[in-house]
Amino acid sequence: MRIKIRFVSIYLIGLISVCAFNANAEDVADNSACLKCHGQVFYEYHNEWTDRIDRKPLNPFHHIDSVKLHNSVHKMFACIDCHSMEYESFPHNGELRLEEKYQCMDCHGGDDAFAKFNFEGIEEAFMESVHYKASDERFNCWMCHDAHGYELALREDKPIVEVVSVSNGMCLSCHDNKFKYGLLSDEDPKSIDEVHAWLPNQGRHFNKVRCIDCHTRVEADVLVAHNILPKEKAVRNCVQCHSSNSVLMESLYAHRALENRAESGFFNAVILNEGYIIGANRNKTLNHVSLVLFGLLCFGVITHAILRIVLSKKK
Repeated sequence: MRIKIRFVSIYLIGLISVCAFNANAEDVADNSACLKCHGQVFYEYHNEWTDRIDRKPLNPFHHIDSVKLHNSVHKMFACIDCHSMEYESFPHNGELRLEEKYQCMDCHGGDDAFAKFNFEGIEEAFMESVHYKASDERFNCWMCHDAHGYELALREDKPIVEVVSVSNGMCLSCHDNKFKYGLLSDEDPKSIDEVHAWLPNQGRHFNKVRCIDCHTRVEADVLVAHNILPKEKAVRNCVQCHSSNSVLMESLYAHRALENRAESGFFNAVILNEGYIIGANRNKTLNHVSLVLFGLLCFGVITHAILRIVLSKKK
């Protein structure tokens, strides 16, 4: 009997999983033809000159992680929605490498469906950033945001640690990668540890705080700041984060703060739930207890003063 029950349970779990997969699959475009090559480390093709099947290593910069693609914000698009339809034939025409890529504003600009993201504000902030100004306009959205794997982290209420990891991964993909860094500079990227040698407990900061929390100017109407500041203007004052008015409440925790302000009031409970920042965290219970104790102290002092006055008059 137990074997039958276990078999039925496994069958139901499998059936639910299949249904869930099919439900999600409806929102994912069928790019299997492209991923047959671009989703592999090696690819095979029929060499018409030698009449053989050749096996070649794929250029790592042209490799697409199919899992990330199926979880990305662009998963519902076919490759040829953004790339030339001529890519459907193989071997690809070499001139296709020169085609201009779409930018975010080409699709999202002026569209009411994306108004909540304020792409116009993001573009204005980005064009003021040191990246844009120092790169002779070669720096574009895709330098940080991989169109084939970009996921929303902050807006999807993922854990703060994961939000930090995703965000810092974008920065390190260039600043810790001499090949990608070389697309914009002839110099090698400087060691992240050496550049931040002044910062105490580097590891904890890198795991708990985003690079942009110290290296951008916060914009009130943009959820994620895009105005990257020169290194001379980066935050170096510990008190700016480690205080009850932590600047992180306007950047890293801004989304959480807006959603929890009614419940949390002026207490930084939203920070306490997901990370501990010395000087910034305040526990609601302890605050209430401290107010009660302070009230009792004031009551005791006043009562003592009144009793002394009354007793002194009787004498």
